[in-house]
Amino acid sequence: MKKKEVIPMQANILLNHPEKYNGKYVAKRSFQDMDVVCSGNNPKEVAEKANRKGIINPVVFYVPKKGMVHIY
Repeated sequence: MKKKEVIPMQANILLNHPEKYNGKYVAKRSFQDMDVVCSGNNPKEVAEKANRKGIINPVVFYVPKKGMVHIY
């Protein structure tokens, strides 16, 4: 029986300077864009703020605090 090759999982970097946004919601122009347009504590307010800056469909997501466990 052949042993399967283990391919290490590669990290996906979603934004520049994530440490600045620990525990916050952030909005970006797209998943490919690494720059944060705005941030805050409420996802709806962050999306509205991005809309006011001219971004029609911002990508809004939560940046967990360092060491926080997430179960999906």
